[in-house]
Amino acid sequence: MKSPAEVAAALDETGYLPDDGIATAAFLAMRMRRPLLTEGEPGTGKTALAQALASALGVDLIRLQCHEGIDAAQALYDWDFPRQLLHLRTLEAVSGGELDADAAESSLYTPRFLLARPLLRALQEAPCVLLVDEVDRADDEFEAFLLEVLSEYAVSIPEYGEVRAQEPPIVILTSNRTREVHDALKRRCLYHWLEHPGLEREVAILRRRLPGVDVRLAEQVAAALQRMRQMELLKPPGVAEAIDWTQALQALGATSLDTESAATTLGAVLKYREDAERVQSAGIATP
Repeated sequence: MKSPAEVAAALDETGYLPDDGIATAAFLAMRMRRPLLTEGEPGTGKTALAQALASALGVDLIRLQCHEGIDAAQALYDWDFPRQLLHLRTLEAVSGGELDADAAESSLYTPRFLLARPLLRALQEAPCVLLVDEVDRADDEFEAFLLEVLSEYAVSIPEYGEVRAQEPPIVILTSNRTREVHDALKRRCLYHWLEHPGLEREVAILRRRLPGVDVRLAEQVAAALQRMRQMELLKPPGVAEAIDWTQALQALGATSLDTESAATTLGAVLKYREDAERVQSAGIATP
């Protein structure tokens, strides 16, 4: 892809409607071979961007879901110890008890017994899109390890040797800002903050993701979501909730949003009782 406009068109064909900023950030990440760190509120399309980019490029999406306590073994590789043990017992049986220790040991650390986790798979299978999802949930030690991998696109496995990507994967990192990502990792990445879509773009997203939706219903749902995001809610709804709400209304046969349909389906868009009560008391969910 030779320009941000071409990236935008390719993403659009997958059903992901990017604005100019997203398309430009994705284009630069591909052109400069730099990871792209995307931050923003949940539901703004960070994970969907990586999925759409993989689809647009026709490559695999490899996802590493970060969480508290994640370590290198869960992200990079591990050895299949049960199969190694079975292999060793087989060698002992075949050799009649005269096993060559050095030969047996070398046969244990081969690709046959290597369990590739997402980071190693991305290095081996590139070109691909590597999604490092919710990196803010990982701890400082894992962030430092990740920085090392992304700096060289290579890892050294003591028993096996170096694995280096012939072509760097396209890396998308996402963060919901539950904590600040360290400056060292940010400096390694390009950066883009994703906002909730405006009214017109959100209507377009709903119509693209739900082709049979009534135009009036899409406009009313999007307008209601825009008003909710201006309130002090515990969990402001994202685009995913807008789609869920619209689908719930469609399932009930609604072609427009009214007080009754809004009240009975509000659980599709708001997931905290306090938020639902605040929205209902303010009459935000209805036109």
